[in-house]
Amino acid sequence: MDYVNQLLIPLENHYYHQYSHALEVMDRAMYIAEKEGLNEDDIEMLGLAWLFHDSGFIIQYDHNEPIWAKIAQNYLKSMLYDKDKILQIEEMILATDPDYNSPKNIYEEIIMDSDLDNFWREDFFDKMENIHKEREVIKDIKLRDPGWKHWVIDFLAEHKYYTKTQKDERNHQKEKNKSQLEKMIQELENEEI
Repeated sequence: MDYVNQLLIPLENHYYHQYSHALEVMDRAMYIAEKEGLNEDDIEMLGLAWLFHDSGFIIQYDHNEPIWAKIAQNYLKSMLYDKDKILQIEEMILATDPDYNSPKNIYEEIIMDSDLDNFWREDFFDKMENIHKEREVIKDIKLRDPGWKHWVIDFLAEHKYYTKTQKDERNHQKEKNKSQLEKMIQELENEEI
């Protein structure tokens, strides 16, 4: 964990993709894995995948999943970690690409569900604001309201959970957040009239 923490120090200017996010996601992935009945080895691999899952941001912002996978691979090889497990960890990391279509196994389902878990919690609006600020600063994308909120609504509409745990525990709050966001957009649009 110290190694990954040191890697992510340059991301302190990121509002969202920081070490604290990696830890949050790792905790949720391990929780989902336990609820889904995975064994200790599987949970360990998921935890390692999540510790490394944002390390590629130190090199580039977009399409950095292969970089994360390579960083994890190099580190785990140096620790003499099992080669087959390293390959599985790399595949899990690659599944976090936003363009990845659908998970091929329970590991990828958990990875995908836990990566976007915090968007569907009660602190959803804080997280979305952090992403918004980060994209403005890092990518120089100036998307103002209500355009930003419309982008988020579109994202919510396309998103789905894969594991039973996430469906059971997060779908209700997801719908609540979506409704609140739609109400906020309506209020913003009414102000413009």
